[in-house]
Amino acid sequence: MKIFKKLFRNNKKNSSNRGILIFENTSEVIRAENILKKQGYEIKVVGPPPHVRKGCDLAIDFPIVETVGILKLLKDYELSPIDYMPSNDGNLKPVDLFHVKDFGRFIMVRAANMKITVHKGSLTIVNVSGGGCPDVPYLAAMLVGKNIYEVPEPNEIGHTLCGYALQLAYDKIKELCLQS
Repeated sequence: MKIFKKLFRNNKKNSSNRGILIFENTSEVIRAENILKKQGYEIKVVGPPPHVRKGCDLAIDFPIVETVGILKLLKDYELSPIDYMPSNDGNLKPVDLFHVKDFGRFIMVRAANMKITVHKGSLTIVNVSGGGCPDVPYLAAMLVGKNIYEVPEPNEIGHTLCGYALQLAYDKIKELCLQS
């Protein structure tokens, strides 16, 4: 009986194998993400495990069975990852970019190095912080004190890694606010 369970568990695990694409820089990750999502690939941006980082502190998590199609599509757009590898093997598991903290009346989401905090009752953005990019003060000035659904999206007004990370946090906090 144990053998059947083990075989069944391994087949289930193999059917959900994921891989990660490693890129030279953040703009390549963002560009690849846009290309792949427009083509319908189920991917997400993650942090690569520290010991496999080669250029950028972001990577793309993707279904490993789609490797050939994804690499061909990226090559058609003259975009090539530095490396790609399976990620389900214990020490190659991608790092989650998100951290959610509930403070009672407030909820904060951190994505990579950027944080956004919202008052749960009014959905007012009460804080934007983190990062070291030059557009962070501008992003904070444009968002803080306003309703989360009435502000420009961070990626429309910010053009750095911090703006990108803030967009991820913004999307996640909006998702959480909808669930409340």
